[in-house]
Amino acid sequence: MSKKNLLNSKDIEIILHRLACQLIENHNDFSNTVLIGLQPKGTYLANRLANLLKTVYKVKNLQLGILDITFYRDDFRRRDTPLSAEANKMDFLIEGKKVVIIDDVLYSGRSVRAALTAMQSYGRPDNIELLVLIDRRFSRHLPIQPDYRGRQVDAINKERVLVTWVENDNKDAVYIEAK
Repeated sequence: MSKKNLLNSKDIEIILHRLACQLIENHNDFSNTVLIGLQPKGTYLANRLANLLKTVYKVKNLQLGILDITFYRDDFRRRDTPLSAEANKMDFLIEGKKVVIIDDVLYSGRSVRAALTAMQSYGRPDNIELLVLIDRRFSRHLPIQPDYRGRQVDAINKERVLVTWVENDNKDAVYIEAK
């Protein structure tokens, strides 16, 4: 397997600041907006953005939730090895709020579809947006597009986008891996 470095830690830091500024432009003080990171890897991106918004950009009333979509996936029972669920950390309702779903890579769109279904347990939002670090634009199975994207990647189906986070993998980086 060959691995090509697409983004390094400095690139990711710049992208995070740009995404944070775009969120501020569209959501001002976040008084009616919540961020929801998708388990597992979307949570790293969501936590980083929330931290930047609070510490650097001084957003005060930011609500961040962590959502597990395991049991809402359409491939839940189709895998050889069972999927293990993580805990949801959603201590608020999304009824009438603006929601920004956050994930690391948008590939087929199936994870986002599962997130839309899973969110129904927390109310009916007024508006839903999607923020991703990497958008694999030619791989969609569903008509789902991001509102905010860090980088757009044209990876063919045999290539895999791998995001590593310092919190989990001791390094911030994005790679394209050929099988």
